[in-house]
Amino acid sequence: MNISDIVSDSVRYPSSNWKKVVILGILFIISFLIIPVFLVMGYVFRVLKASLAGLDELPEFDEWGEMFIDGIKIFVVEFVYFIIPAIVILLGTWGAVTSMVATQGVGSMAAPTALLGLSGGALVVGIILAIIFGLVAVIAIANMAYYNGELGAAFRFSEILSIISKIGWVNYIIWYIVMMVIGFIGGIIASILNIIPLIGFVLALLVVYPYLYMIFARSLALLFTSIEPVE
Repeated sequence: MNISDIVSDSVRYPSSNWKKVVILGILFIISFLIIPVFLVMGYVFRVLKASLAGLDELPEFDEWGEMFIDGIKIFVVEFVYFIIPAIVILLGTWGAVTSMVATQGVGSMAAPTALLGLSGGALVVGIILAIIFGLVAVIAIANMAYYNGELGAAFRFSEILSIISKIGWVNYIIWYIVMMVIGFIGGIIASILNIIPLIGFVLALLVVYPYLYMIFARSLALLFTSIEPVE
């Protein structure tokens, strides 16, 4: 299945059951309660698992405890993968702020300027690391779903890199960019809806965002299964 077919299938997929889209949307709306955040992640993970299993129907909202635990697993994986880039970016930001403060208290600009350049470099490195780690983390989550939620599967780095190689880095990056474009379009739609006071905001949370999450999970599963079965 090529990228075009994957995207076409994924965009249609959530519309097969609008009731479930709305249920996920309700979880979005009450996500300020914290627990629903993990339920959202858990259900999206369930969509990923169902699609990997070859199912074309949206999964049910049941076994909420399992769904919550899956959401926590997603959080753990994302935290581990992004902690290093986050630290580098924070250090770069701290260095930039420190250098700007220093320029106000010294006569010579040499040292603060050097610090500013160094911190700027750290920020750039941090952003690059975030992009690289992000690309790996996406397939790591798919691999965890492939192994039915086994947390360790998200950290089998050689296996994950092998899967990306089989997909093809170029194809993978193209898919990733397409997903970003779809997300951007969804964001525009949500922004337009937000023009309508309150109702628009609710509609965006109730329909647009859950629809986007389902598209992403479905397309990731189809991309993952477009290669030979994982050994």
